[in-house]
Order: sequence, then structure tokens, then C-alpha cells
Amino acid sequence: MELSMSGGALRTFSRCVTCLARIGSDLVFQAYPDKLELHTLNSSRSAFASVSLTRDFFDHFHLPADAYADAAPSSTPLQCSVLLKSVLAVLRTPTSAIDRLNASLPNPQASKLEFVIHCVSGRKKTHRISCSAESDVQTLALDRNGFPSRLAIRPRDLTRLLSNFQSSLQELTVIATEPAARLPGVDDGTGGKAVELLSYIDPTKDDYDSRLHTQLWIDPAEEFLEYEHAGDPVDVTFGVKELKAFLTFCEGCEVDILLFYQKAGEPVLLAPRFGFDDGSSSNFDVTLVLATMLVSQLNDGSVPQQPPTSAHHAEEPRAAAAAPSPVPENVSNHTRIWSELSGLTPKSFEANAENRAQKERNGRANVLNDTSVLPNTNAPCKLPVTYNANYIEQPVQMDHLEEPPG
Repeated sequence: MELSMSGGALRTFSRCVTCLARIGSDLVFQAYPDKLELHTLNSSRSAFASVSLTRDFFDHFHLPADAYADAAPSSTPLQCSVLLKSVLAVLRTPTSAIDRLNASLPNPQASKLEFVIHCVSGRKKTHRISCSAESDVQTLALDRNGFPSRLAIRPRDLTRLLSNFQSSLQELTVIATEPAARLPGVDDGTGGKAVELLSYIDPTKDDYDSRLHTQLWIDPAEEFLEYEHAGDPVDVTFGVKELKAFLTFCEGCEVDILLFYQKAGEPVLLAPRFGFDDGSSSNFDVTLVLATMLVSQLNDGSVPQQPPTSAHHAEEPRAAAAAPSPVPENVSNHTRIWSELSGLTPKSFEANAENRAQKERNGRANVLNDTSVLPNTNAPCKLPVTYNANYIEQPVQMDHLEEPPG
């Protein structure tokens, strides 16, 4: 396998490798006669990223027929696996200082993948990266047309929405409902917004009560470029780290983001949206597949209830003080926009009424000591755990040669 790239293609290739390095640690090259694919899988096997580069993407792309035939049957590509950390070291040279980049793998049994950088100054750098014996990354293909729901959003708009959440948040829940299913004139507290972003924090963690819970309702007509969902509400919970890596890539390539989803427990698919084009005319494509949580957050019985804390008593109840208005069956029960330091869902009307009645009885029984109904403002609070997004360091085997300008 031999290939060469320069200019804009080299910058896109560098962004692809950087995005993949934020997701996994191993990079698999799979060369076909008409394209080159790059794959990676994260350590928890919950995120799979793939980059497809057509022949037109490169200045030169050559795959000898004999090498391809020796690799395996016609359905199996020429393949090698290297450490992403090593490839990042190759691309440490600024792309503005590179005239072109060559890569070659002499044969399927070769032990090293060679990169040659031809600098603008005339210097030539040669890097030889050791190939792994076996790759743990396998190809995963999902049909985009098989997902019943989808949304498209600009990277800068998604960045603005995610800025409302803590930077240490590890998992995010997206709840989607059908906008047309909402009854006219019914005020359910959401203003007709059909999509909800909810921070997910494991209720079994010790610092659950000290973590910030944030919930956003979004109007698709205002924030999304397109939105398709029909039927009952669905929710998907997935990792934020991989989402931000894909967001950074799309922002650098100036393309929009497509999110395909189905329901809890089914994977979600993210892909770039090339304007009004379906992407068939583009010479590269990127897909990110994320595993989702099996338990739906729409099922109230699946969410463990936490005991009341001082934060609950210190603020006004957020549930309506009257009987709830009738709403369609396919409207999400999570209809509040709130952010507080403890508690997962607003208290019910009955619980609030009982709490107020208890406070009145306490006040009549002890009129001289009215501090008994005040919240304990000196209660200790645990600080949130800082999220470390750095990937695990791994040993690197790489040969590096530099040749002075000829």
C-alpha cells in the first residue's frame, strides 16, 4: 500500500486522527482498492469510530493487486494496526510546514508502517511505526436509514447547549417527543419544546447529592436544522467524552452534525452533514457509534428515589399546585427546566402538600422557636469529582529518522 496527501486533505487527515485519538488507543488501517478506512474502539467497548477516505481524497493511492490477493479473500481488506499515540507523534509537525505526507506498507506481513514527511524547507522526516500482531478492533456497519429518529444541529449550537452542563459530566440523556402530539392550549410547563437534554449521574455514587443536575428543554424549530421523530417518547443515554471529540472534528471541518437514534439500549449513530448534500459527493466520511444505557430514564420506576435533603426544603416546590392538565400519552413526563444540587425529579404535589401541613403543625406547637422549620445551611457538601479525559499512556515503538535538506 502506498499513498500520498497534501494541502487540505492533509489537514482533514490530521483532524481525523486527532478525533480518533480522543476515543480509542489503537488505530486500524484497512485498505481497499477504492478507499482507505481507519477504525478505533475505546477501552470500555462503548464507542466505535470509523473514517472512510476515497481514492480521490489522496494525491496518490496505490494498492497492488498481488498484495491485496495475498492478504485474504476478496472481501477482506489489507489491514494493519498501530498505536494512535505513535501516529499523533508523526503529525506533530505543523501541517503548514509540510509539503506532502507519504505512507507505505510494503506487504501484509510487514512489521512496520512507514511515514515520510516532506517539509516545505526541504527536510525529510521518516517515521517507522511498529504494527501490532492482532487488532481488537472489528468493523461495525449500521444503516442510517434504519433509524426512525434523527436530528441535525450546527456544531456551535451544540457547543452552546453543552456549555450549560458541568465539564465533568460523563453521560448525557436525550429525550425526544413528537412536537405535533402536543395538545393546543395545554400548558405542561415546557412551552411546546419537544427535545430534552438531561445530565445523567449514577444514583449509586457516594457524591450523588453534591453533584449538579441540569435539565434543558429545546425547541427543535429554534435549535435544530432538521428534526424527525414520531410516536411515543424515547430516550438515549450515552457518553459525553466521545460526543465532544466528534463535535470538535465537525467544527474544524465546518460541517453540521447528524444524530440518528432509536430507543434506550440501541446504539446511536453520529455522522457529518455536508450542507444540503447527502454526502455522496464528498471524498471522506466519518461515523461514530455509541452504546446507550439499557434502562430508560422515562420509566419512573427505574430511577431510584433519594431521601429529601436541605436543598429540597430550601426552595419552592416546582410541581404544579393543581391537578395536572391532561396530556397525550406520548408526551414525556419530564417537563421541567431546572438545575439544582440534589434530587433527580421535582417533588409530587401530594408530597409538597404533606410537607407544608407538617410545617404548619410544627409552627403551632412551637411558636416561640420558629427556627425548627429552617433548612440546615451548614450541612457539609462534597465537591464533585473532577473528570479526567486523558487517555491511558501506552508504550510506543517507533523509529524516527530526519534527513537534512538536500
